[in-house]
Amino acid sequence: MKNTVTPLDRVRVVLNRPSHPGNIGAAARAMKTMGLSRLYLVDPRRFPDAEANTRASGALDVLEQATVCASLDEALVGTVLAAALTSRRRDLSLPPLTPREAAPQLLAETALGEVALVFGAETSGLSNDELDRCQMMVMIPANPDYASLNLAAAVQVLSYELRTASLIGAVPEEAPGNWAGLEEIEGVFGHFEQVMIASGFLDPASPKRLMHRLRRLFARTRLEREEVNILRGILTSLDPHKKAPCRKNS
Repeated sequence: MKNTVTPLDRVRVVLNRPSHPGNIGAAARAMKTMGLSRLYLVDPRRFPDAEANTRASGALDVLEQATVCASLDEALVGTVLAAALTSRRRDLSLPPLTPREAAPQLLAETALGEVALVFGAETSGLSNDELDRCQMMVMIPANPDYASLNLAAAVQVLSYELRTASLIGAVPEEAPGNWAGLEEIEGVFGHFEQVMIASGFLDPASPKRLMHRLRRLFARTRLEREEVNILRGILTSLDPHKKAPCRKNS
């Protein structure tokens, strides 16, 4: 039994809306072979399921300890960074990293808290809104003529790269900082949207890509909690619906 927490223990593998229980079991097996154990399932179609148990083989403990969530936001609570796995480039998305490039960065982030690897549904992948919840894009450099990997195979590739990076010590040093968590960042986005709607800058009936671009802007940087507080304070002061202070008659 392990007595110390390793960087791999702080990695969550998030399967978003998986439709095939066999893939859940195979993903659990892929994780355990590489030393990962934190499985999160967002709105799985069938779980628990006998087929998942069969495909998991000797990794039933990973399935039994899996956390089932109703939404992706719930699965990301308590994390400091989320990396989305995508098989295609998206308009206005962040430049994707290969798994080998991403692994050291993800492990470095575990010094600050838990990180998440987010995998989309087998047939549809991740929506643009779901991608917006992530601060890193990862793309497996597969054959461009046939780039569709099985879900469990994709989990295996990322798990392998994380384990390899941890064994060879390919982890960049992370400057200490009181970094904001994903929930705090989401709070900033919600506050921006609220104030922009109230001021008339954002039309909720025709938002276009404004919020998407704003998320992309902040995904390129890193906010500390104090910086989040500054932004929230500025937004509060600019809110046109904020009650004006009473003035005394002179």
